[in-house]
Amino acid sequence: MTKPAAKRVLVTDSLQGVGVDVLRGEGLSVDVIPALPSEELARRIGPYNGLVVRSATRVTAEVIAAAPALEVIGRAGVGLDNVDVDAATRRGIVCMNTPGGNTIAAAEHTMALLLAVARKLPQAHAHLRGGKWERERFVGVEVYGKTLGIVGLGRVGTEVARRAQGFAMTVVAYDPYLGTEIPEGLSVELVDLDTLLRRSDFITVHIPLTKETRGLIGAAELERTKPGVRIVNCARGGIVDEAALASAMQAEHVAGAGLDVFDREPPWGSPVLDLEPVVVTPHLGASTEEAQTHVAVAIAQQVADLLLRGVARHAANTIQPPQPSPTRA
Repeated sequence: MTKPAAKRVLVTDSLQGVGVDVLRGEGLSVDVIPALPSEELARRIGPYNGLVVRSATRVTAEVIAAAPALEVIGRAGVGLDNVDVDAATRRGIVCMNTPGGNTIAAAEHTMALLLAVARKLPQAHAHLRGGKWERERFVGVEVYGKTLGIVGLGRVGTEVARRAQGFAMTVVAYDPYLGTEIPEGLSVELVDLDTLLRRSDFITVHIPLTKETRGLIGAAELERTKPGVRIVNCARGGIVDEAALASAMQAEHVAGAGLDVFDREPPWGSPVLDLEPVVVTPHLGASTEEAQTHVAVAIAQQVADLLLRGVARHAANTIQPPQPSPTRA
C-alpha cells in the first residue's frame, strides 16, 4: 500500500530552528525560503498546505489566490496585519498567531524606550561617542510619580502596567473591550480616551492595528494631551499618526517619542526620523532569544495540529465548514 505523501509547509521568515524541528518531527515536509517577496511567494506557494511567516512576509490576496492547497497560515508573533485575513477566510484558510509568546519581550522593550526617551540616552550616547561632553544638553525627566496612560490593557499592556508600578508611576488605562474588571494585583484606573490624553505624562499604545485604530493618536488627540507629553509605540505602526506626531514635536508640545514600529517599514521618509527627541528601533519588540524560541515552537505546533489533527488554536478567523449539496427528493 502506498504511503500518502507528507503535507508540505513553507517557512518564509527567520523562524528559529527549533520551530522547523517541531514541524519535521511531526512528519511534515518543510522548506525554508527566507525573504520571499509577494510575487515570488505567489509563484512558489501552489503545492504547500501550510505557510509560516513572521512580520516581513506579505501574504496578499494574490498569494492566497495562487495557493489551492493551502489550509493554514501561521504567524510567529502577535499581529496578522501582514496577512490578508479576509481573503484567506473566503478561501477557507485558517489564520493563526501566537498571542502570548512576545508579551514579556514587548513589555520590557516598551519600558526600555520609555526610559530612553525620558533620559535622552541614545542622544547622549551618540554625542559622547562623537567626542562631545555636553551634560547640560541632555537633562531628562524622572518617571517617578508621573502618570502613564496605557491604551490597550491586554497581555502586553498589563505587563507594562506592572513594570510601571515598580517605578512608582500612576497608571491609567483606556480599553473599550475590558469592561470594568482590572487584572488581579494591578492598581490601574480605567478612564476614557479623552481623560487619558489629558492626564498622562507618558502614553503607550498596546492595541492591534485595525480600521478603527489606524490614526487613533492623531493631530486632534495630540492637541488634547499635556504639554511635554512623551509617546511610546511598540504595538503597530499606523496607530500613532507619524506626521501629526512630528508636527506636535516641532511645535514643542510633545517632548519626546519612542517608536519601535512604523506605518511603513523600513520607515524611510517618515518625518519622525529627523527629530532629535525621537528614539527609534527597527521593530525589535519581540526580538529576544526567549521570545523567538517560544513563538517558533508555539506556531510550529499549532500548524502541525491543524494540518494533522484538525485542531485550530489561536485562530484569528472563523472558517465555515462546507455545506453538503442539497439532495433531490
